[in-house]
Amino acid sequence: VNVYVKLFTNSPFLVCMDLALSQERIIDPNYMWIGPDGRDLQGQRYVNLTETGKLMLMGFTVSMSGAYTCTLSHKVIETTTQEETEMVEAYKFMVYAYREADHAYQVSVRFSTMSCRLKTNSLFIEILEKILNSTISHLTCHISESSYKCHSIRTPKNGLQYELFVNFLVIPLAPGWEEVWQKVPYDCEDETNRRVRQAAERIGKFFHQLRYVLKHELHTVPTIQYVDNSFSMTPIDSCRPGFGKNHHTHQNCASCCVVCGPGTYSPNNEVACRTCARPRARMYGAKSCY
Repeated sequence: VNVYVKLFTNSPFLVCMDLALSQERIIDPNYMWIGPDGRDLQGQRYVNLTETGKLMLMGFTVSMSGAYTCTLSHKVIETTTQEETEMVEAYKFMVYAYREADHAYQVSVRFSTMSCRLKTNSLFIEILEKILNSTISHLTCHISESSYKCHSIRTPKNGLQYELFVNFLVIPLAPGWEEVWQKVPYDCEDETNRRVRQAAERIGKFFHQLRYVLKHELHTVPTIQYVDNSFSMTPIDSCRPGFGKNHHTHQNCASCCVVCGPGTYSPNNEVACRTCARPRARMYGAKSCY
């Protein structure tokens, strides 16, 4: 059974029993849990072991990932002869640490312009980026990789027109984030994702209001105008080093960034773990093969 535990949280209880056996009376049950390092888990400070053989792993870390095996021994007593038989069952759980993916948002928007040769086109994009950054700075998010291209477009009704195709990323961790991070226990990914989602929503609201302002409140027609309904926003996921997504191996946690298994690694913020040419990385969460 594959079990996924969010980093720094407690695992669900792992039950040393199958469904069929759970419906029966069990005589003199004895449970023994073995961790990934081959050691008995009884008495380990990071585990909660109940009398009924349930195991909880507390404050789950990357190094705790791996195979957990439980051996259940119990007696079966023959009703007529009272003969006792010792039965042994084994259950294996593959337990993986995971993190939520880090979110960024790819934003695309278009503006009509009088000509692709206008010097004010680039100035407009610079000012737009400054305005957007000031709009989301309180969320410690910022605009990155902004770019634009100007294209001439021929339309059946309006003839030749010119449009600026603008693209940029909305990302977290702008200057000042360290102070916020210190106030968040353990892992700040939930907070960063919440803030960058809010930032992207504020930018969407900005363009919605911009359309209204340009149409209804400006008395002069601006040289550059927002193209109605051109705003689009696409979430982009990335994983921290040592983690990656694998839809085939981890179908039950397909959207999670799961710890890279032995023989694989992730050196950066890509979405997938890479396979080592020679499987030297024997641990979970490797950032290199060595």
